[in-house]
Amino acid sequence: MYGRDPWGGPLEINTADSATDDDRSRNLNDLDRAALSRPLDETQQSWLLGPTEQKKKKYVDLGCIIVSRKIFVWTVGTIVAAALLAGFITLIVKTVPRHHPKTPPPDNYTIALHKALKFFNAQKSGKLPRHNNVSWRGNSGLQDGKGETGSFYKDLVGGYYDAGDAIKFNFPMAYAMTMLSWSVIEYSEKYEAAGELVHVKELIKWGTDYFLKTFNSTADSIDDLVSQVGSGNTDEGSTDPNDHYCWMRPEDMDYKRPVTTCNGGCSDLAAEMAAALASASIVFKDNKEYSKKLVHGAKTVYQFGRTRRGRYSAGKAESSKFYNSSMYWDEFIWGGAWLYYATGNVTYLDLITKPTMAKHAGAFWGGPYYGVFSWDNKLAGAQLLLSRLRLFLSPGYPYEEILRTFHNQTSIVMCSYLPVFNKFNRTNGGLIELNHGDPQPLQYAANAAFLATLYGDYLDAADTPGWYCGPNFYSTNVLRDFARTQIDYILGKNPRKMSYLVGFGTKYPKHVHHRGASIPKNKVKYNCKGGWKWRDSKKPNPNTIEGAMVAGPDKHDGFRDVRTNYNYTEPTLAGNAGLVAALVALSGEEEATGKIDKNTIFSAVPPLFPTPPPPPAPWRP
Repeated sequence: MYGRDPWGGPLEINTADSATDDDRSRNLNDLDRAALSRPLDETQQSWLLGPTEQKKKKYVDLGCIIVSRKIFVWTVGTIVAAALLAGFITLIVKTVPRHHPKTPPPDNYTIALHKALKFFNAQKSGKLPRHNNVSWRGNSGLQDGKGETGSFYKDLVGGYYDAGDAIKFNFPMAYAMTMLSWSVIEYSEKYEAAGELVHVKELIKWGTDYFLKTFNSTADSIDDLVSQVGSGNTDEGSTDPNDHYCWMRPEDMDYKRPVTTCNGGCSDLAAEMAAALASASIVFKDNKEYSKKLVHGAKTVYQFGRTRRGRYSAGKAESSKFYNSSMYWDEFIWGGAWLYYATGNVTYLDLITKPTMAKHAGAFWGGPYYGVFSWDNKLAGAQLLLSRLRLFLSPGYPYEEILRTFHNQTSIVMCSYLPVFNKFNRTNGGLIELNHGDPQPLQYAANAAFLATLYGDYLDAADTPGWYCGPNFYSTNVLRDFARTQIDYILGKNPRKMSYLVGFGTKYPKHVHHRGASIPKNKVKYNCKGGWKWRDSKKPNPNTIEGAMVAGPDKHDGFRDVRTNYNYTEPTLAGNAGLVAALVALSGEEEATGKIDKNTIFSAVPPLFPTPPPPPAPWRP
């Protein structure tokens, strides 16, 4: 019989030779005894006996490493126990009631800043945005500049009313916008922390959009510039309806609003407007298209001022009665400095650092009003602005000599603010009399507070602990102390315990000299003379013009809350702009001191490689 061998080939089975069952049994027994006579390994045992219970291994193979089973168990157990403990602690922490520390309330300067900015919303002219947040104001001046055939402007809608009237004086308005822009450039982080950065930038743009309408801002050269919209002339008993004779809400104005232009002799106005546009271009540097438009306008109008010399308020100009400019050389330096920072063009730096320019601006004159920074005189601000250049960039020759002079003069101005030197008198309540006892002193004190704080922050940022007044050294804290005393006086720390910022504190002027605030919004249109009853009323204003800084007290700390006396109760754009700048500079002092933005203002300034001075003349015996 043949069978198939699974490994290949035949398998032969001989049945004849096959053993019996007993023989096979004996043979198997012999084989079993032979197998058991030698030890079997584990594999062989498993073949014979089948699966058995294996011994626990002493090691655990984790793939990349082999670890002891005992260590592995302890490690896993420890992790699980730690996780359970952490979860238990977390559960306790989340279920047990906690008392969070309250966020500290904003300081008084930040609170006042919110209100002071709101004043600009109340002064807006034109079609107001929905978010203007002054309920008693509406659209006004929508026909300004329209219908003037042959004029170089299309319309003059927008901008800001100057004070308690509805005139748009472009000279102080441009100064106000420059001050707001300067404060944003230096203290953008503080504005951001106060939640006011978007707001203040919107206020600046409202002004610069209007300025771009007041001349051909797309041209490379111009021949005309708007200086004023509206009229306030009441000389010789004039009864013609205008912005001073009438007492009306701006929304109800129905009289003619003339436009005043100048086609020569308005260097101060042109340079100030250039400063406003150039500084705003730095504020809006991230909006490249708009920033470029502002820079172009600034260059054009500055060149116009340089070629058409003269004061905008000279002669019989109506502006001389309200905002008379004393000179234009200070505006040349001021506007040129801002143009240099906005463009990086050293042509402007070369121009404004000429010693003759500084001399004409009065940098070496001294005198009773030296160091008084205002809408009229920009010298103190311009010198500080250029001291910044020396402190942080140090351009060296050929600018070092005049920049050092500006820096030294700035230090002298700061010394003059200190009471120890008696340069300026003070009221018994501590208000510095920068205008020597004349009315409306607060705007000058606010400006000085801003300059002093900013100079202190410049020195701190330059790792300079103070400055010298003659042989005496004063720390930067002295500058901030001076600034605080002046702003605190404005906010109510004065003999009358009166806050001169409307809406701040519990005691503030209630009869502000302001047409819109003094006439109720009751759907009644009061004509030119019809509003006189509200002007002469003894009752408080029906509308609170929140954030308005009034003109202020007299030299004896006295104050009359009377609507008809503008020397006490009228607010202005220029005054509020200086106050806003001082407030943001002082705000958040408990969290951080200083914190100016050192670099943004230099964004367009290229690296300066000082020119080596000329060699000395050949030596001769």
